Amino acid sequence: MASTFAYRRQEVVNQEPAIKDFKDRWPALFCQKEINAEFQRLMAVPLEEKFMAQLDLHSSQLIRVVRSKGGTTRQKTAHIIETLDQTEDIHLRRESVLKALIIFLGEDPDDLIKEYFDSTADDAQKDLEQLTMGVFVIRKEGEGPQEPAEKIGIVIEGVEVLNELNSVASACALLLGLIYELNLAYPKCLHFTFEVLQKIIMELDKHKMSPKVQNLFCRLKSSE
Repeated sequence: MASTFAYRRQEVVNQEPAIKDFKDRWPALFCQKEINAEFQRLMAVPLEEKFMAQLDLHSSQLIRVVRSKGGTTRQKTAHIIETLDQTEDIHLRRESVLKALIIFLGEDPDDLIKEYFDSTADDAQKDLEQLTMGVFVIRKEGEGPQEPAEKIGIVIEGVEVLNELNSVASACALLLGLIYELNLAYPKCLHFTFEVLQKIIMELDKHKMSPKVQNLFCRLKSSE
């Protein structure tokens, strides 16, 4: 994959192939290991390693900032903060922090993380086929986020490009990597979320922040 990187990059940028066609041409790229490797080739930064380290580094400050906000944000994050306070599971804690972050930014976690029960797998499949971009989580009927999911994966342009991931945070990191690698635009409804993931979590182009993200960045620094 390293030897064909330049050719593959030219194809992505110049031809803008459909995801299904590109996946058929380069199936080896669409696995966790190769997504990390491709991002390293592209950005000279380790993807999941840095994403998790930075997310963990900022988690306490992020939650402190979220807790300080009242009104609708407090109402919408109440159950997420409760889950965070009650669990020691690192995967669930990271997932909770990401969901709280999205709400704090005025966006909807459901636009990024689609959750289903296995009893509605057929409906889930139809829904995901219409999805432009997102992370999906399938759980056993009646089980909550405290239990391991049956399946976690990524969909782009209605195509399931990755599955069998071990956490929502990992899926979010890999989705960010795929956006870079496939030269895709951030979803408009999650623009601020991905800007934070890019500029605060991954520290890429962090000198060019929107006012909302700059404000969050300053609040994180002031609470350190």
